[in-house]
Amino acid sequence: MPEPAQPTLEPAQPTTVKAGGFWRLLPAGMRRRWWLFRITDAMQRMKALARGRKGILVIRMDGIGDMVLFRNSLEDYAQAFGVPKEQIFVLGCKSWESVADHVFDGYHVMAIDEHKYAKRLLYRIWVNARVRRLNVAVTVCDAYFRRALMADSLARVAGAPKTIMSLPYINGPTRAEYAWYLSQVSDVVDTGPYPRHEIERHAAFTALFTGDAPDPKAPRLPWRNNPPPVATDKPYAVLNPGSNEYGRRWPMAQYIELAGWLAGQGMRVVFIGKAEEKAAVIPASDDVIDLTGKTTLPEMFDLMHRAALVVSNDTGPAHVAIGLGAPSVVIVGGGHFGCFVPYPESVRPETARFVYQRMDCYHCFWRCHKREDAKASFPCVAAVDMSQVQEACGDLLKVASIK
Repeated sequence: MPEPAQPTLEPAQPTTVKAGGFWRLLPAGMRRRWWLFRITDAMQRMKALARGRKGILVIRMDGIGDMVLFRNSLEDYAQAFGVPKEQIFVLGCKSWESVADHVFDGYHVMAIDEHKYAKRLLYRIWVNARVRRLNVAVTVCDAYFRRALMADSLARVAGAPKTIMSLPYINGPTRAEYAWYLSQVSDVVDTGPYPRHEIERHAAFTALFTGDAPDPKAPRLPWRNNPPPVATDKPYAVLNPGSNEYGRRWPMAQYIELAGWLAGQGMRVVFIGKAEEKAAVIPASDDVIDLTGKTTLPEMFDLMHRAALVVSNDTGPAHVAIGLGAPSVVIVGGGHFGCFVPYPESVRPETARFVYQRMDCYHCFWRCHKREDAKASFPCVAAVDMSQVQEACGDLLKVASIK
């Protein structure tokens, strides 16, 4: 019986953002920090360089999960914008610089500290000088969720004759900043309304320039084949109970219970995450190993690459695990459901499962009014039942044993 046809993905559309000349000179509604940054940004944008312009600057000032979702589409940039791969510069975050040589093999990567860039003027001036010295012919940023004083400022400083920006998610507080920047770029691309998934947005964006139909694909990360920092005499599962946002963390007690269950299935269990994300003492044993705060980012990739199973909250490492091809269970809340997770069925790998408990308050953008403790799990995350997670884990382990 033939599989049902997937729905056609709507292509991206060029659009315009207009603003009058006087308003551009003295825009209302801008943050005080913007007025200071505007002067230094403009000075470096106008710097003249003797050599000719060439190449393309791709701005990806976002977290590691967003980087993973974007990575596939970068392969289409050479065709889309008519530049050789060796002339593509990726401007990214310091937080994933240590894996860039493998993940972006063949591309030039410049990594900066996004937090310093947003707050420290001298650091910003230094970064801007480096960006301007690239002297690229084209600048591209197709991030939907982004910060104007970060990505859009960097695109402006690059000063490329052609600057292509996607239309971002805009709300009241950000409307003035985005209008100011976008009214002065070459091309603005509308990749569709919220809550379209990021993978579909990237595919629609590049398709506008290649002339092909949008062709979204599941994340796939190139990675080395190093041994993991644990013994491999038996299959092991990796548990990632942390997240930058407390609310997205499935309760730690649930992870500890899950670890016991997995160990009972004959697996070794490895806890990972940042040291500051550790929420409880993990009862260690021969079959339960606590590596929280003890691995580098490349070592975390090595662990996930060889894992028989990964269970994670909705955070960057979840996308990493899926991109590396590890059997992955992701526990999902409803803050911006469908934008990042779960993946559309058309691109969900057979090795990925997303577990969630739908609630009427989904799409709150994590502005939850239903919890009293700021360090507690969001109700939609806490509502995910252990049986759901165990069922998803068992399903993936069964598939792996059949293969």
